[in-house]
Order: sequence, then C-alpha cells, then structure tokens
Amino acid sequence: MYATLSGKTAPRRFAIKSLAGLALVIAIVCIVNVTLPAQERQGGQRQGGQPQGRGGEAARASTLPLFLDAKFVRPPSQTAQTKVVQENIGDPNVELKQYGLHESCLLTSGNPGSETTPFSVWSGECEQPFATLFRHKTNYVDLTGGAKIRWTVKTSGLHVARPVVKLADGTMLVGETAVASIPMLMQSEVPVGAIRWIKLDPKRLVTMGLQNAPFNEIWVPNVDLSKVDEVGFVDLMPGSGHGTGGDIHISQFQVYGRAVPRAPATASR
Repeated sequence: MYATLSGKTAPRRFAIKSLAGLALVIAIVCIVNVTLPAQERQGGQRQGGQPQGRGGEAARASTLPLFLDAKFVRPPSQTAQTKVVQENIGDPNVELKQYGLHESCLLTSGNPGSETTPFSVWSGECEQPFATLFRHKTNYVDLTGGAKIRWTVKTSGLHVARPVVKLADGTMLVGETAVASIPMLMQSEVPVGAIRWIKLDPKRLVTMGLQNAPFNEIWVPNVDLSKVDEVGFVDLMPGSGHGTGGDIHISQFQVYGRAVPRAPATASR
C-alpha cells in the first residue's frame, strides 16, 4: 500500500498508524489493570470466601474430615426469637462459647426447615462487638495443612463476619478474612492456612498490637494452629437493632481439620 505513495507521505501515515496502535495497547492494559481486584494485582488475599495468594497447599481443596459442625437447632422449649444458648447447638459434643462486653447478645432467627429463611443466629441486638466460638469437648483441632471453615453468612450494612480462633494457651486471634453477603445467605469456604491473624482482646473484642514490633506491625508471626481450643466467628461492629441497618446472620458453621485428643483434665472442664 505504501509503495504507491510518495516518500514524504508514507512515513507520515506510518507514524499516525503506529501511534493509534500504541494508544490501543495502552488502553487495553489500563482496562485489565482496573478490572482486576487490587488484591489480585498485588498477589495478596481477596476478601470473602476462598482467599487467594497465600497458604500454598491450604488454598487448595481440603480433603480433611469434618471436625466440628455447630448445627443450629431450635429446641422444643423455644417457640420464638430468643437468646442463643447451649441448647441451640445440635451436637452434644460441641460447647458454645460467647465473648464480649455484651456477651450472650446473639439471638435466634428464621425457621427450622425453611429454604428462604433458615434457622440461624443473628447479631442485630448486640450493642457491642461480640464473638461466638465453638469448643469440642474431647478434642483440640489441628488447623494446619488443608484445614478450612465452611459457613453460610448473610450481612447487612458494612458488617462482615471474620474467623476467630482461641489457641490452647488462651491466645485469641482474629483473621483478616472478611465475608459479606448482601442480601441473602451464601455459603463459602475459607482455607485457614491462607489467613493472617491479629491478637484479639477476648473481653473488649478489639485488635491488639505486638510489643516491640517494627513499623507498627500488627500481624502475629508464625502462628501455630496445630492445637486450637475453640473456633468461631466475630463481628467487630455493634448491631443496629431490628431491620437492615447493620448485622450478621450465620446459619451454618463447620470446621474441617484433624482431631487432637485433649488431656483428661481439659476435656472434662
């Protein structure tokens, strides 16, 4: 095409065509960069179920057995919405543990057997941050390797559900993974090995820094999850009351990991 043009015209048209092509390439790169989530561009972790980018084997599908299933149930003694108590846990081997300045604020919600509003626990009446954890009576749980949490979550407002663990030495940690699902209950899985952890005050449920940590570091290094006493979830924001202002629902909470037998003294407490 350019062979039929003069020597002055051909280079000019070539330059215009090249600039147009270069602009197109730049536009495509910009679109791809904006479309990808920031966490993926940085190789970090995506919020919500199935965190990516850390954890190696833990980020893959878990083949570990089901260790704990909270199995929220409504006993015959409850006919209306009420505070969540031990009797709302269907597995007799699982103990309910509640933490916070406004502990025992979690309420039941929904109806057993309903597909649209299944029986769940609800945080709307919690006037302070709260944490709900579960303890197996006879076993710790090893959450290393491919361990995971499977939960069904619904949230409102800016509220999110975060995983919480209490280690055998009493240390409580909250995970950076945040799950939100508006406006319906949604099941997701969180590979535990892909989570970074921050120390949590078990009474006030506020995050805590590390002593003598450089650059104001807050992430606890080298967390040993081979002997975990309790596992659960936390909402670090107060609920807004009835309605859709701000709260979380949890209708399923399961932990997949290896059982580690407790010593007789700790198993009987």
